[in-house]
Amino acid sequence: MRYEVDFLVVGSGIAGLSFALKVAPYGKVCVLSKGEAREGSTRYAQGGIAAVMYDSDSFDKHIQDTLVAGDGICDREVVEMTIRQAPDRIRELVQYGVGFDRDLQGDRFDLHREGGHSEFRILHHKDNTGEEIERGLLEAARNHPNIEIKERQFAIDIITQHHLGQRVTKHTPGIECYGVYALDCDTNRIDTYLAKVTLLATGGMGNVYTTTTTPVISTGDGVAMVHRARGVLSDLEFMQFHPTSLYNPAEKPAFLITEAMRGAGAILKDRDGKEFMQKYDKRLSLAPRDIVARAIDNEMKTSGREYLYLDARPIGRQQLIEGFPTIYAKCLSVGIDITKDMIPIRPAAHYQCGGIKVDCNGLSSIRHLYAAGECSCTGLHGGNRLASNSLLEAVVYAHNAAMAAIEEVKVLGFNARVPDWNAEGMVLNEEMILITQTKRELQEIMWNYVGIVRSDLRLQRAFDRLNLIFRETEDLYNRSVLTEPLSELRNLIACSYLIIKMARARKENVGLHYSLDHLR
Repeated sequence: MRYEVDFLVVGSGIAGLSFALKVAPYGKVCVLSKGEAREGSTRYAQGGIAAVMYDSDSFDKHIQDTLVAGDGICDREVVEMTIRQAPDRIRELVQYGVGFDRDLQGDRFDLHREGGHSEFRILHHKDNTGEEIERGLLEAARNHPNIEIKERQFAIDIITQHHLGQRVTKHTPGIECYGVYALDCDTNRIDTYLAKVTLLATGGMGNVYTTTTTPVISTGDGVAMVHRARGVLSDLEFMQFHPTSLYNPAEKPAFLITEAMRGAGAILKDRDGKEFMQKYDKRLSLAPRDIVARAIDNEMKTSGREYLYLDARPIGRQQLIEGFPTIYAKCLSVGIDITKDMIPIRPAAHYQCGGIKVDCNGLSSIRHLYAAGECSCTGLHGGNRLASNSLLEAVVYAHNAAMAAIEEVKVLGFNARVPDWNAEGMVLNEEMILITQTKRELQEIMWNYVGIVRSDLRLQRAFDRLNLIFRETEDLYNRSVLTEPLSELRNLIACSYLIIKMARARKENVGLHYSLDHLR
């Protein structure tokens, strides 16, 4: 099937839906969702969205906190622009129907504080902020007559001059995006979506690792597509590991224990019930995530333990039950009463700080192709994302991209020369074990060699093993009918390669990239 739309959005999280709602008055919008529209990283965000809303805080403080967390390599212009836009973007979310918690009088937002923040500035909805944002935006999008949301549509490749028979390399000037090829997961048919403007809002790549808080659909699809299209990518060595996921090895994704809990008074402790963060940072349990994750990782390795503890009991029973109902209920379901028991925790892959390189309008190096949210690299996060800046970045860049795309779409048309996907001569491969085992092997390699702490030897070993996996998988791809598991595996391999490549190129320890061979 062939479709033509003015604005094509790949991804139905906070970035994709915010963009869709803003461009909808100016043309036909189609949102492609890989799974159910509500099932993405946005709905798993517990903590909230950071913004300066009152005079007790200031833009300068938020800017400085972001720069410090980013370890000196943030783009200051981007940081200032994003943080100064925050109040307007928050008000828009409220207009779309998102309900943030307020104080007892209902006049002001109830604000949390998280690690790395010098003030209380985290807007939230209990401990399921992302789910509330997703609900509000999705409801607004479904009610807009110009927006069509299509579920279980898996974007396979960005359509460029390559598909018109032209040789495209990373040095080719003027690479253009004409839309995407997408797999209909219900029919296994690959459709052609032609668009004047395309936005990638495909989320992260947490599933390159064994343990991750990200949903199973987070397989780096947008980054991998841009890599194959020869677009510019940046900073993928900076993978953020959340310090505190619930230790429950049988569960995937790992359940996140929000940083807001530490902001409310929870304390990290070892298996003997003793505090340990004083050995690593004067900010103790509220140090930035990279520092806390490395501290926990080191404590686990030196003690030989598989998990440590988060003691939330100092918060108090009533506040725990009322302020963190999702975490309370989840822990209770596995036999842990957080009002009485400490929570077993360990780090988990959580957020990619790098991705598709974009300018301040969210425009990538490929013409007519924008990116927003976790799949993009704006320069806001630098070497390490400050807690709750991700949802903020997503709405700011969705807004900027929408404003630019509205103007661009006025002078663009469709490229009718684009051919449909050619699957001639391919056979359906029924050996799923080849894909599932390779995926498991890949995740183990990345977790053991390219995780929280790295070394030159580990990175070399990961690269060598990945090379074999790549060759085996490409051979399978070249003779098989394309399926969702096979495409996801190819994307995970591409993302793993990029993480390793950029980690090997960085010869200093900055932010989330920490190598034993490059200690300061």
